[in-house]
Amino acid sequence: MARIGVEQSLTQVQEALREQGYEVTELKQESDAQGCDCCVVTGQDENVMGIQNVVSQGSVINAHGLSAEEVCRQVQSKVQ
Repeated sequence: MARIGVEQSLTQVQEALREQGYEVTELKQESDAQGCDCCVVTGQDENVMGIQNVVSQGSVINAHGLSAEEVCRQVQSKVQ
């Protein structure tokens, strides 16, 4: 199953993805995203200073305004 990185504050998303059988890694620092097939972020600190560092080759999903179920659907479509 795919490995999904999820920001710490998105606990409902983490639980929902685990229930669907995904391996979930909590994103505490940038290096945690390495090796993830997809990352889910809150979007709160998105590119604050105009700097973008590529840490993972996987897709990034902005969970701002989405329910846990909506995020799970997006993850599923990205990792297939």
